[in-house]
Amino acid sequence: MRPKDPFIGREILGGQFRVLEKVGTGGMGSVYKASQPAMNRMVAIKILHPKLAGRKDLTSRFRREARAMSQLTHPNTAKVFMYGEAEEDGSLYIVMEMLEGKNLNQTVRKEGPMQPERAIPILIQVCGALQEAHDLGIVHRDLKPENIFLSKQGGIIDFPKVLDFGLAKVTERQMQPGSVILTQEGMVFGTPEFMSPEQAQGRVLDARSDIYSLAVILYEVLTGKLPFSARTPMEYIQKHVMEPAIPLNQRVPERRFAQGLEDVLSRALMKKPDERYQSAAEFGEALRPYGGTAAASLPVIRIAGPRVVVEQAEGENSEAPTVVNPSSGLGLLVGVAVACLLGGVVIAIIVMHAVQH
Repeated sequence: MRPKDPFIGREILGGQFRVLEKVGTGGMGSVYKASQPAMNRMVAIKILHPKLAGRKDLTSRFRREARAMSQLTHPNTAKVFMYGEAEEDGSLYIVMEMLEGKNLNQTVRKEGPMQPERAIPILIQVCGALQEAHDLGIVHRDLKPENIFLSKQGGIIDFPKVLDFGLAKVTERQMQPGSVILTQEGMVFGTPEFMSPEQAQGRVLDARSDIYSLAVILYEVLTGKLPFSARTPMEYIQKHVMEPAIPLNQRVPERRFAQGLEDVLSRALMKKPDERYQSAAEFGEALRPYGGTAAASLPVIRIAGPRVVVEQAEGENSEAPTVVNPSSGLGLLVGVAVACLLGGVVIAIIVMHAVQH
């Protein structure tokens, strides 16, 4: 008989929350559904395994995720309500909004590839969420379909939420005293199928790395396939670095895509960051003409220094929908390290694995 989860039924963070059930688990921690009676709502609580509380690198990463996400207010980013540490056992918590629906990976696996008129509006909204993060100096670094959650909010279907900033890179001005720098040149973190070439080579990353990963996601959502034919994570990494993406119409000849959309994706998938779109907002605007009427009515996202200004499309209501309840899987680090040789440079790879429930 499996032992009872010690967190289920527990009241935590000063009795504000009561843990009800586990909705996802992985190597570093678990996500639970919990009630917050004072606010009459359900929340999701991400808890770092107590046995890992002594690992300064992991606790620093966990705190980094909470700090990064707490700064983000875009409606298409999962909201973080609070972060805390249990007095009883030192467990670390992140309290987030609950979401109901499925992630992008689950949706495509169940329903098949999406038409551009459905996929592109989703991706434009994700671009808006990323633009805010990038304006604040936060690079996600682990964008993949599992980290884009599709919910229904305010009567709007396919309302995306960007999840899991656990690998987010923050600028030095955001680092708190005593923070541990979790990566160094030559060390690679992320998911091989969606890594940018510079990420696969262990180089310093900026916002343009997220743009490449988002383009890979869109490619897979439109075709049901990745931009390269490969069988292993190492093969994907090598092809990200050295091979051009297979053209959309060649990858799935039974489906036809507008030449302009092919050109937009090709630019976003360029090997050199300087040759890609230079911001998430620019990429989103380039996609807009291929997303039908739904894309045309979405807010226009502009870059505004340290802040992001969201302008509503002409004639549209400017109120953003509010969030309802969630349930999602948990993308967590699997302790698998391998090495490969690319261009004469040995790279250590930490492979990410998504645990879904």
